[in-house]
Amino acid sequence: MAKNAKVTAEDEIVKRALENVDSTILETLGMEKPVATTTSTSMEPPVCDRCHNLKNHQTGVSIYHPSVEALQQTISESPYKYNHIYHVIDAADFPMSFIPALTKTLNVTPQRSHNRRSRAGKFYSDRKTEVDFVITRSDLLAPTKALVDGMMPYLTSVLRGALGRAGKGVRLGNVRCVSAERGWWTKNMKEDVFERGGGNWMVGKVNVGKSRLFHEVFPKGRGRNKVVIGKPLLVDTPKDEGGPEVRTIGESQSLLMDADTDKSVTNEATPPMASHTPMAIESADMEEESEVEELPEGESDDTMSLLPPAQQETAYPSMPLVSSLPGTTASPIRVPFGNGKGELIDLPGLSRGELELHVQPEYRNSLVMKSRIKPEQKVMKPGQSLVLGGGLIRITPLDPDVVVMAYAFTSIEPDPHLTSTEKAIAMQSRGKEPFIDNITIPGSEDKIASAGIFPLKWDVTKARLAPATKSLFRGTKLEQLPFHILSTDILIEGCGWVELVAQVSKRRLMKQDAIKNDTAQDTTWEWGDEKEVADEIPWPSVEVFTPEGEFIAARKPMNAWMFNVKKQTKAKARPRRSMKGVEKSKKARAKLAWA
Repeated sequence: MAKNAKVTAEDEIVKRALENVDSTILETLGMEKPVATTTSTSMEPPVCDRCHNLKNHQTGVSIYHPSVEALQQTISESPYKYNHIYHVIDAADFPMSFIPALTKTLNVTPQRSHNRRSRAGKFYSDRKTEVDFVITRSDLLAPTKALVDGMMPYLTSVLRGALGRAGKGVRLGNVRCVSAERGWWTKNMKEDVFERGGGNWMVGKVNVGKSRLFHEVFPKGRGRNKVVIGKPLLVDTPKDEGGPEVRTIGESQSLLMDADTDKSVTNEATPPMASHTPMAIESADMEEESEVEELPEGESDDTMSLLPPAQQETAYPSMPLVSSLPGTTASPIRVPFGNGKGELIDLPGLSRGELELHVQPEYRNSLVMKSRIKPEQKVMKPGQSLVLGGGLIRITPLDPDVVVMAYAFTSIEPDPHLTSTEKAIAMQSRGKEPFIDNITIPGSEDKIASAGIFPLKWDVTKARLAPATKSLFRGTKLEQLPFHILSTDILIEGCGWVELVAQVSKRRLMKQDAIKNDTAQDTTWEWGDEKEVADEIPWPSVEVFTPEGEFIAARKPMNAWMFNVKKQTKAKARPRRSMKGVEKSKKARAKLAWA
């Protein structure tokens, strides 16, 4: 070790001495002047104060969220002929983050129907735009990939219902369910992005996981030439005489067109990767002429453009910042790939409600689910309510004779609290000092209102009665059971959901007033008149109270609690004693007794 240190010190002395020697003297000696090397190998671009605070201190101010029309104008400025939109939907409150107006506002290819002759694509203004529905953060739904794959029919049916009339009779073969955290199905999506090329747009509401998914599906290091991390990609362009000339991607507009690296760029638009190197200009007139010739139309000289210019392509570019703050992405981020083959563009998120504005700043990070929740079962008896966030949300059953079980799949702090309805009302109105923290800001108690009454109308008897439980009803079919198990999922926008389950008798759900409306005994009834029959089924229901009476919806139950139920095993007991030789011992004792 001492010898190596001595050699290194001597090399440094010789190196410093050679730096002071004239280069002409070194040339005569056949030596070159040593070049000073920098110890810094970081190629990271500079970071602004906002990104620094978001990344290191989790503090920042949210941007103004754009509208669907603004996104439509941004996508319309795409320089590509073929564009693909990835509508990112969050699994935490699926399908509340779905944007119904997206497919109506944008000129996208209509969804294919079940007819085998339905068109696979359609051009609008010489451009083709398709859409995929990507359900991200699927690791919040189930513990394994196989269980999430088994939920695809359920997710597709719920999305079909969210589409409304447009979802009837369509295939919905463009639905994906991925997890960037676990890497579920992101590799297939990455290959599709690279093979498709053109413009690939990440569209969705805030905090749905667009930027996190961007990291996993961006095709890094995809080029025909050998690349260096942090260095621009190189393209070989033949000279008139001599060998190939090496230039960087985006050095000139004609280079891209001659190399034929982008087949999806329209003739009217400028190639997205066009950038220009400075030149020595002798006069101001020549400088103005060169600027007019070199500036691409619609990009550098258009100050009103919503789409920023494309950045220079590198093998491993910097990815968008990931943060739980709503509205982290302030403007579209264009990252090219594949030697000008296409771009992956991260767009700012649309507004997702303003529930966080009613929460104290130190508790806002707890609103976003970051990992899968294993909730505790809460049994709400008549006269009790479930309180979330110390008074932020209150769920109150309306039936005095029904017991409701609740499973809160949310990360809202503090934990869900079960109390009497009177105390729950006092906690929300701040009429009495609660013994748990209320995360709402002062003054929000005046804005508490009913978000609606939600019935438990979906029958989950078959799903809730596991095979171990069916042994209790051996020989009895589910249709013959005297009760129904009803359920619904209460969605909290951007926070998660609460699964509600209740068991009611079949007699309660029967139409009791149908016999009273007998048209044979009604003398005023005539043919053609529609007789109103009381056919409303008395479903058990709950009422939800939130700030401003918003941020709540209901969906068909997912039965996520069943993934947490432990399988019932037989009770362990002492093993049965071996009976081998017992009869022989009895006979032997009998002989001894007679002897």
